[in-house]
Amino acid sequence: MSKTASFGFQDVPEAEKQGLVRGVFSSVASRYDLMNDVMSVGVHRLWKDAMVDWLNPGPGMAVLDVAGGTGDIAFRIAQAARKKGGEAQITVCDLTPEMLGEGRRRAETKKENAITWICGDAQALPLPDASFDAYTIAFGIRNVTHIEKALAEARRVLKPGGRFLCLEFSKLEMPVLDKMYDAYSFKVLPRLGGLIAGDAPSYKYLAESIRRFPPQREFARMIAEAGLAQVKIRNLAGGIAALHSAWRL
Repeated sequence: MSKTASFGFQDVPEAEKQGLVRGVFSSVASRYDLMNDVMSVGVHRLWKDAMVDWLNPGPGMAVLDVAGGTGDIAFRIAQAARKKGGEAQITVCDLTPEMLGEGRRRAETKKENAITWICGDAQALPLPDASFDAYTIAFGIRNVTHIEKALAEARRVLKPGGRFLCLEFSKLEMPVLDKMYDAYSFKVLPRLGGLIAGDAPSYKYLAESIRRFPPQREFARMIAEAGLAQVKIRNLAGGIAALHSAWRL
């Protein structure tokens, strides 16, 4: 019997998930950042700022941002390092060429030269062992086929003493808002995706993938099981999103 993996609320053959995820993001790439602003009313910017503030990047830091194709996190890291007087060395790795294309286009517009862009799988990073001071991933890890493989790869590419930092949608811990949040996620969000990105099914998948992702403490346990230590959780907006931090010792 062939193994399956979740693709939203569907279970699909394991070997097919990566291609389906790539299809989602190739379809929405050109409108991805606009949709993030619309569907979060701009709050995603505050969450990403909080992530980079917690990372506290400085000049000379080698940072790998995974699933960061359009550059939102990478640009923030570059700016934060410059405020401290120098350049960080930032590598963005994303599965989807179309997302990377958007990131490169934005980098050209911003005249940002501190970022290297590579296409690769979070579960098998095309990068050497112990080569980064920090590994970041924002709203990407829930889309991989095997989360545990992505976490193992994060540990592998981090230097001893390196930092892991993940921003991801999580479990709302304010029960009174559950029904409102579900109505928005499953009724409003796909309609917005259809109107703005021309792709309602992809945003239906994104809403479903959030519900299939492990809640905060379970994900923290997975991080620890991957060999990362000192795992900490910070809830954002009552748990709609959460930051997970850990270290490679």
